[in-house]
Amino acid sequence: MRKTFALILAFSTLLLIYSCSKKHHSGKTVETSEKSTADSVKTGDSLIVKEPAFKPKRKDIIPKTIIVNDNAARKSVDGRLYYDLLGHRYWKNYKDGKYYLFNKSMYSNDAFKPL
Repeated sequence: MRKTFALILAFSTLLLIYSCSKKHHSGKTVETSEKSTADSVKTGDSLIVKEPAFKPKRKDIIPKTIIVNDNAARKSVDGRLYYDLLGHRYWKNYKDGKYYLFNKSMYSNDAFKPL
């Protein structure tokens, strides 16, 4: 009984060590002949691979000023009006009625404080 248990333990330990030593690289795949011929061109003895066209990422255009109805805007704790658009905060300029993209100078500017 002890020999059988020791033999099973030794066999399972060796199996575990052997299976853990295998390295798996899922990032490398073997290309099929159809895909490789569609993406590449043979010229003589060499093989030229076509690269995909460059696609620039779309950048959101963030305006510096917007015009918003005051009923859609929210009030902050100090009474100033603000409006959030695309993750950016716009503060109301009380002199011209437009909402401007936030910057640090708005804290000290009297045009952004309510009358």
